[in-house]
Amino acid sequence: MARGLFSRAWMLKTYHVQARLSYIRVKYLFLVWLVVFVGSWVVYVQYSTYTELCRGRECKSIICDKYSKGIIDGSACSSLCEESSLYFGRCLSTKPNNQVYTSSWGDQDGVIKCQLGDVLHYELGEEMELKKEIALFDKPTRGTSVEKFKEMVASHLKLNEVLLAVVLQGREHTPRLLGFCGDLYVVERVPHAPLYGLSLTWPMDLWIPTGMRRSMDQWFTPSWPRKAKIFIGLLELIEDIFHGTFGSFLMCDMRASTFGYNDRHDLRLVDGRRVVAEEAFKQAMILQRCEEDEDCVYGVDCRTACDRAEHHCMAEVAQPNLARACESLKDYLLRGAPVHLQEELEKQLYACMALKGSAEQMEMEHSLILNNLKTLLWKQISHTNDS
Repeated sequence: MARGLFSRAWMLKTYHVQARLSYIRVKYLFLVWLVVFVGSWVVYVQYSTYTELCRGRECKSIICDKYSKGIIDGSACSSLCEESSLYFGRCLSTKPNNQVYTSSWGDQDGVIKCQLGDVLHYELGEEMELKKEIALFDKPTRGTSVEKFKEMVASHLKLNEVLLAVVLQGREHTPRLLGFCGDLYVVERVPHAPLYGLSLTWPMDLWIPTGMRRSMDQWFTPSWPRKAKIFIGLLELIEDIFHGTFGSFLMCDMRASTFGYNDRHDLRLVDGRRVVAEEAFKQAMILQRCEEDEDCVYGVDCRTACDRAEHHCMAEVAQPNLARACESLKDYLLRGAPVHLQEELEKQLYACMALKGSAEQMEMEHSLILNNLKTLLWKQISHTNDS
C-alpha cells in the first residue's frame, strides 16, 4: 500500500515537473520568437529608411551624367567622376532629396551634400557671389492665385541658401567649401557635432526618458570657458544675420544638432536648412491656416500667433533669434559656470529669454542684451588659453 502511494506521488510529481518544464519551454520559445520578430521589424524599418534616405550611387550617377554631357562643371567633378578620388562615406541624410555623407577626398575629410530635387543654380568660386539677376521677394500683383503665390514663396525660399552663404562667408560660421560639382558640394567636416549630448539613432532615443536625456546631454560638453567661447560664436552668428545687407534671417531650429564646433571651439552652423529670410518667413506664415497658436510653427521653433477670427497665422515671429538661443542653451551655459558669475549670468540669460516680437521692433534692446552677454563672457575667458 505504502509503495503504491509512493509510486503514485512520484508519478504526479514527475508530471507536474514535466508540465512546468513544458510551460517554461513554451514561454521562452515565445520570448525568443518575439525578440526575433521585433528585431526583424526594426532591421526592416531601418533598412527601408536607409534605402530611402541614402542613395549615394544615384546621386553620383545623376551628377556624373550631367558632367559628362557638359551641363554642369565644378572643382570636384573630375575627382568624383573620372579619377574616383572623392569617396562617399557614412550616410547622414535625413531627407530623400538632400543627400548627406561623410567623404574622403585625398587627405581631406569632408561632408558631401547632394541636392537631388529641383534647386536654384548659383555660381561658386573662390568666394560665393550672388548672381546679379537674383532679386528680393516682390509682393504678388492683384489677382494672383493662391497656388501661384505658393510657387513664388517656394521659389523665394530657395534663394535663402544663397543669401545665407553670402552673409556668413566672411565670419566662417559655416563649414568651409572644399569643392563642388553642379548641385553636389563638398564642405569641411565639423569634428564635434551635435553641439552637445549624444547623437542617438531610433529606436535608442525612444528608450531614454526625456529628463534623463537632458541630464546625459549635459555630461558630454567641453569645459566651461570653451562653452563660453562657443556661445560667443553663436551670439556673433545671430549678430551677422540680424539686419544685414540682404535683410534679416530667422534661425528656426535651435536644437543642438543644428550646430557644432571645431577643434579650436569655434561655432559652426552645420544645418542651415532651418534658416530662412525673414520676409520669406512672413509670406509663408500668412498662408498657414490655423485654429490655435500651436498651429503656427515654422521649422522647429519659429512661432507666430494665430488670428482666430481669420483662421490664419500672423506674420510677425513671437521671439527673435536671440531669445530662442538663450532659452535653448541656458542650461548648457550655466552648468559649470564660475560661482561668482552664476547670478549675473543667469540674470542676463533670463532678460534675453524675455525678448518678444521681431528683432526689428526692439533693435536697441536686442543689441544691448546681445552686447552685454558677449562682454560678460569675454571678460571671463579673454585671459585664458581657450580664447
